[in-house]
Formats: sequence, C-alpha cells, structure tokens
Amino acid sequence: MPVTSRSGDRVHVRAPGKLNVFFEVGDVQEDGYHDVASAYQAVSLYEDLWAEPADDFSVSVTGTVDVDAVPADDRNLALRAARLVAAQIGHTGGVHLEIVKHVPVAGGMGGGSADAAAALVACDALWGAELGNAQLQRLASRLGADVPFALMGGTAIGTGRGDQLNPALAKGRFEWVIVTAEGGLSTPEVYQRLDTLRADHAPDIAPARAPEVDAAVLHALRAGSASALAARMRNDLQAAALSLRPDLSETLQLGAGAGAIVGIVSGSGPTVAFLADGPEKAFELQVTLAALGRTALHVHGPVPGARLV
Repeated sequence: MPVTSRSGDRVHVRAPGKLNVFFEVGDVQEDGYHDVASAYQAVSLYEDLWAEPADDFSVSVTGTVDVDAVPADDRNLALRAARLVAAQIGHTGGVHLEIVKHVPVAGGMGGGSADAAAALVACDALWGAELGNAQLQRLASRLGADVPFALMGGTAIGTGRGDQLNPALAKGRFEWVIVTAEGGLSTPEVYQRLDTLRADHAPDIAPARAPEVDAAVLHALRAGSASALAARMRNDLQAAALSLRPDLSETLQLGAGAGAIVGIVSGSGPTVAFLADGPEKAFELQVTLAALGRTALHVHGPVPGARLV
C-alpha cells in the first residue's frame, strides 16, 4: 500500500562527521575496490538536514564550508537516499531536502555519507515508514561504505569495504583538533595513488595479509587512553594523500610542534586530525594553529549517529 506524507511536517535530522583513527588498506580487488579495516569514531562536527513534503525530489545545499562542489541533482547522495526510502515503502510523492553542511566537502570526514544517513532517517520519519534500524542499515550499505557508520555513530570497526560494522566500546571522551584545507581530495584518486606507490615501492608498503584493526587500538579505545591510541593510530592512505598534497606535511609538523599527541590525515584527506591530551590542551592547540593561519576546530568523540532533532 503506498505511503503518503503527513501534510505540514518538517523533519530535522543531525548526523556526525567521522574520523578514521585506524585505517588499513588491503590489495585492490577484481571489482576495483579495496578491502579495508577501519576504526571509526563519530565526532561533534555535524551536518543538518531538513526534509519536507514535495511533489518531486529536490535538494538545496548551504553551509559554513565551501559547498560549490556539492551536486544538487541525482548525484547528491542524500537525494539518492531519499529515493531509496521512497522505493522501499512505495511512497508516491517527493521530498525537498535542505542541507546545511559543517563537515568539509571531500575532506575525508564522511560529510556526504552523513547527509545520506540523515536523509534516510528524515524520510523514514517524515513518511511514517518505521523501517527500523536493520532495514535502514541495509539501505545505507547500498549508498556507500561510510553511510552505515554515519547512521550508527559512536565508535565501530569496519571491514570489507568499511561497511561491515561492529560497535566498539570506547570509554570516556577523546579530544580532537581538526584542520581543514582549501580544496578537497578525490577518494578514488587517493586510492589510485596508493596503488601506484605500492607498485613502485613494493614490498615496503604493500599489504602482506588481509587488513585488520590492531588489537592495541581496541584496547586503547576501551581504556579511554588518548596516549595509548596515539601510539597505534595509522592511516594507509596518508602517504598517498601527502603525495598529492605536500602542503599537508607542514600542517602535521605545525600540530606536532604545538602540542598535539599525534596527528593524522583523516581518511583520504585533506583534513588533518590532531589528538590532544584533554580539553584544555585541545583548546590551546586550536588557538595556536589558528594563530598560525590554519582553520582549526575543536571537536570530541564519540557521539551518536544520525538522529532526529
């Protein structure tokens, strides 16, 4: 039976960006994708999405970050998410999505995936679908590797393409300072550069086995120890991102000199994340990096996934 909207409803959902505190990349597979093993943490930098009934499907995008590269047609992941929900429940109308972005675009923090997760939750609520978490997760996995985690939030281990998730216990609160960069990096291009680097330098950085998350990372998260996590943080995409954006090396050096426990390129970059030893140290680090001309934001994790506001 087709589902129709409740007239006059307007739904607001907030979804978090993410950091990969550990990211190991395996060999490229026959389908062109790479197997990965990731420890994700959702952080307090959010995307806001409003959904309201409409005759057709449309999206508008604004934000505190540069949104010029965000498509407003069917290439938009949130719009594709809305169409998936409609097809799943037999919804005969449309929806207008209004997105206000705060997560850097093409910055390695999963902003587009957060938009998609928010759209799934918003349309489910707007249309009274009550699909439930399991069905929403299945739809999320059809949209991209990071969408299921944006839906889940918290801290999780991702395997396969990163979308096979298992929640991970994380005690306490981790303090991060993220530094955004002008212009994004293409995730496929970063993976291609990694493949090239591995071919050129094998066996130095080529994977020797199937990717897996270091058990010490799980212990550090469970203990809530920033210093223990810092000792084991890793991102196999970092060398490729630095190869494409050498300026990020300077940012990493500045953060290290300004008191960060450790710095890492987030996902495929170019956002750089610094782990700090508590909120006061994070504030000092943010102020110092801002004084050095960097756009620095103090965030914390873990936080919940996409939620109605």
